[in-house]
Amino acid sequence: MLVHICCSVDSHFFIEKLQQEFPDEKLIGFFYDPNIHPYSEYRLRLLDVERSCQKLGIELIEGEFDYENWMDAVRGLESEPEKGSRCEVCFDRRFEVSAHKAIELGEQTMTTTLLVSPKKSQEQLIRSGEAFEASHGVKFIPFDYRKNNGTADQGRVSREQQLYRQDYCGCLYGLSMQRDQQHRLMDEMFSPISKQILPASIEERLELYTRRNELENTGTPYGILKERFLNYRLIRSSVKVGTEIVPSFPLFYSTINRTSTEGKIDFEIDGQFFLTREEVRFITLDTFNTLTSSSYKSAQELMFNAPSVETEMALRIQLTDSPFNISAIIVVDTIPTEKISLLLETKTYDDTREKLIRLELA
Repeated sequence: MLVHICCSVDSHFFIEKLQQEFPDEKLIGFFYDPNIHPYSEYRLRLLDVERSCQKLGIELIEGEFDYENWMDAVRGLESEPEKGSRCEVCFDRRFEVSAHKAIELGEQTMTTTLLVSPKKSQEQLIRSGEAFEASHGVKFIPFDYRKNNGTADQGRVSREQQLYRQDYCGCLYGLSMQRDQQHRLMDEMFSPISKQILPASIEERLELYTRRNELENTGTPYGILKERFLNYRLIRSSVKVGTEIVPSFPLFYSTINRTSTEGKIDFEIDGQFFLTREEVRFITLDTFNTLTSSSYKSAQELMFNAPSVETEMALRIQLTDSPFNISAIIVVDTIPTEKISLLLETKTYDDTREKLIRLELA
């Protein structure tokens, strides 16, 4: 039987149930999800599905990530709600490719782990599955493992197996609507030019779950904890000296009361040059290099290849002597003597992040 897989949270529980119900059936997992966005999220979900299938002892095949074809298929349905027409077209696309894969492999039956997701309409899934059964000859079996307290059991299995538990379905349109309804920043879509791994980003989780797999492979006990913290995203920034934009780099947690301010350097303390307003301070690239043991040749190089956020935070504490300071600290090549116009649009917000810890053996 070919089992179309959407994510490990759904697939691990679903496949466990299939193995219990059909112990002699050979199951082949097929991860085909071109709707998932951004691509880093796709890689993270695939990573967790690979681990899950390995634990369950079933073969896994990765389908093509043909995102452009998926976008074409749902064009005009961008504003449809969850469980609306866009989802049905999305199911049709994934089932069509899955049915062709089943035929290619000589499998006569298929199903999908989407059936166990409480965010999906089983009626829509069954309609799509039966339509492709009629047109392709591959029997679609709509297992219902949500009933009899299945959703609660699924949550238990996810926690016990320490699976990656994503908090949105997968597609760009569903994500944007969900974040709008939650009045939350859609920080999943931030891709900094600095190439940094941002706190609580998909990329940070991808690193964490990769390390989790490495610890498991070496038999090292571990745990995954959640912690609350104040997150930060830089939306846009620039420094204009006179009429010229100059390369500049705001340290993590740099904020001002508005999105812009201007003034001249008023005074200097220990290599920090303070603007006449907004608690803004500037440091030179040489000071940055000295205090962080770096060797950047220009502020522009720093902009496009920044150090870790942890390095920035350590520098901020060193400069301000406080872990709570969120004043703007701007790195420039040289300290301006003319009028400075600073644009700094940012967002700070309560958030949670996962943390991987090694456990001591008893």
